[in-house]
Amino acid sequence: MAPGLSGKKNPILSRLDASDAAPYITNPLVINIMPTPRFIADKLCPVRAKRERRKEARPGELLAAALDLFVEKGYAATRSEEVAARAGVSKGTLFLYFPSKEELFKAVVVENLSGRFTEWNAEFEAFEGTSAEMLRYCMRVWWERVGLTQASGLTKLMMSEGGNFPELAEFYRREVVQPGHSLLRRIIQRGIDRGEFVPVDVDHAIYSVIAPMVFLMLWKHSATVCVDESSALDPEKYIAMQAEAVLYGLSARPKALAEPDAPAAAPAREAERAAGAGAAT
Repeated sequence: MAPGLSGKKNPILSRLDASDAAPYITNPLVINIMPTPRFIADKLCPVRAKRERRKEARPGELLAAALDLFVEKGYAATRSEEVAARAGVSKGTLFLYFPSKEELFKAVVVENLSGRFTEWNAEFEAFEGTSAEMLRYCMRVWWERVGLTQASGLTKLMMSEGGNFPELAEFYRREVVQPGHSLLRRIIQRGIDRGEFVPVDVDHAIYSVIAPMVFLMLWKHSATVCVDESSALDPEKYIAMQAEAVLYGLSARPKALAEPDAPAAAPAREAERAAGAGAAT
């Protein structure tokens, strides 16, 4: 045992054998380089702890500020320094996380739209109801999670400005449009495969679902110029009615309730009636 400052052995340590004393670290060089646990550091330096938590939250704050400004002003009119000011940081700090306005916009799209397709496809795989129930659920949840939020303004932005920024338009098609169309195809094809929907051209049928969604986004972000002010539009009722209209056209029904034959078949039916009348006489 090492002697104390007085030259005498420490009476407590003297009762420990070498194996007991081994776990204790007494070398000051080792002690000084050992990191302080985070919860202790936070208590010792609350200002530093707050600053570190603020740093961790900063990307989300920047993306939220950018989303608001992009939807309010459009892509071209939004300046990086405006995003930084709304988030409460310097322009230099903004560029530490997002080196350009284009990269910032892409991150906003991923955060609010394209990053959700993994979750939505997992819900498709786990869904146990009918395909009609799935389509109703899809349209209702889209409104709750996207259409009702500020993120729905991104679609209007791309429709109005995508032609001026072809690289961003291609990014949006790849990250949002194509995965969205793919998911809708899977829903409709599921109904066809299970005999719940009539066989249709799936590539075109999906636009029957997309059209009312796009209308609601335009309505929400266009100061209601798309509707008559004298009659209020209830988005939830609108989505529900559009879902039923789509399902009426898709649902497999008894032949007696099926849609009339195509106009090209009318002459054949007239010939059948004439032949029947001739036989009767």
